[in-house]
Amino acid sequence: MSAEAQLRASLLSTARAMSAARLNAGTAGNASVRAAGGMLITPSGLAPESSRAEDMVFVHSDGTAQGRLAPSSEWRFHAALYANRPEAGAVVHTHAPFATALACQRLEIPPFHYMIARFGGDTVRCAGYATFGTAALSEHVLAAIEARSACLIANHGMVVFGRDLGHALALAIEFEALCEQYWRTLQLGPPVLLTPAEMADAIARFSWYGSAVPNED
Repeated sequence: MSAEAQLRASLLSTARAMSAARLNAGTAGNASVRAAGGMLITPSGLAPESSRAEDMVFVHSDGTAQGRLAPSSEWRFHAALYANRPEAGAVVHTHAPFATALACQRLEIPPFHYMIARFGGDTVRCAGYATFGTAALSEHVLAAIEARSACLIANHGMVVFGRDLGHALALAIEFEALCEQYWRTLQLGPPVLLTPAEMADAIARFSWYGSAVPNED
């Protein structure tokens, strides 16, 4: 199996896993992976369960698409992330319930929990609203996700990127859990927030969090 065929199969598996994890339903949301000369992205209007690996669409770096089907309507912000964030190897966009609920309130997630640091800063921002699939939405996403690996999109959902498809999916699942925790916290009232110093310490520790660490005993 060629490298591209493997990427196509992995992308389809990731899209199906997003549905299984209840991050998306039906044709909502999309995923992509960086590839030589561009990216592979899920097709527009086709549910993962009805898709095949060959349905994944190759979009060249110049924005031209190659394949039987049209790329996801959100291909522009995927392409913009790959062009502007060299560390991004895969991008996941979902309409997960709790992330979307917060996004519809246009809420920035404050440092109510140290796991906010998992996504690169002491907050997770909410991108401004623009019609889906537009260049304006791409600009809003790029601004909100600067120095972060996740953001909400106003009245829309979430975007997360990772070093590869497995990493991006894991982060999206973690982010939805964090959104649920914040939503539930808000039912009790405004949360007690961590201080800038406490968050700076958490951010520093996340430089190695998730990696195998030798036992020093």
